[in-house]
Amino acid sequence: MKYEKSCGVVTYILINNEIHYLLVKQTNGFVSFPKGHVENNETEEETALRECLEETGLKVNIKKGFREVVNYYIPEIDVNKDVVLFVGEIDNLDYHRQEKEIDDIKVYTYQEAYNLLEFDNWKNVLKKANDFLKTII
Repeated sequence: MKYEKSCGVVTYILINNEIHYLLVKQTNGFVSFPKGHVENNETEEETALRECLEETGLKVNIKKGFREVVNYYIPEIDVNKDVVLFVGEIDNLDYHRQEKEIDDIKVYTYQEAYNLLEFDNWKNVLKKANDFLKTII
């Protein structure tokens, strides 16, 4: 079995004092947060920031105090994967997708984003991120 590590950002923006979340729809149809593989000697945060910029064109301000790890197994390719997620704020919606990997990018309310996420582990991260943001905003 192979092991992979990715890092990403639960990306949000305040619109009319309400938290909205940016989700990406990957070319495989999977809806998630901007994320990707760690390269070379990058830190987890460096990877998360780079991947968000590559996939969405947006620079993110990571908020200290939030780090969640999602672990899952991909049987088709025999990979055990960890995805480390941070929470980060964007200050505009001038995004553009990385055409090779991303089919669509949209911003949603918490409930809309929660309903779009297919897997419980991703829903759990969104809930924890939302609870965290309510304590700092």
